[in-house]
Amino acid sequence: MSISWQTTLKKINFEEVTLESFKGKVIMVVNVASSCGFTPQYKELEDLYKKYQDQGFVILAFPCNQFGGQEPKTESEIQSFCELNFGVSFPLFAKINVNGSDAHPLFTELKDSLPGVLGTKAIKWNFTKFLIGKEGQPLARYSSTTKPSEIEKDILKALKN
Repeated sequence: MSISWQTTLKKINFEEVTLESFKGKVIMVVNVASSCGFTPQYKELEDLYKKYQDQGFVILAFPCNQFGGQEPKTESEIQSFCELNFGVSFPLFAKINVNGSDAHPLFTELKDSLPGVLGTKAIKWNFTKFLIGKEGQPLARYSSTTKPSEIEKDILKALKN
């Protein structure tokens, strides 16, 4: 099963792109927040991005305020926060919901393809990560507690395929 390349994504500056613009790359999709205990993961995410972007790896970060109100900032504030505090250069997108009836279609697809522990589909917290292969196949789901550096071996494997 492959993700829908026609899914529309709204960048943090509200410019619309489709997922197809990332086709052929290994993609990590992550829901993020700037006031979360896991926020320091931005640094490891940026490190991975810088290390592997030239090999076809990209991180797509989606701010979400559904967990403890930990992303109250506006898009421009989020962008500034990420750049100033973590030097984030990977693509940031407009705030979305990842759970519920108004969940973004990308997250609905990923949750259906890669359920969490005990088959639960709902995302439990910020910094849940999904790895997608070059052909759009969902490969793995990682919890908030999984550090980005712990996923590096899976990224390398996906880049080789």
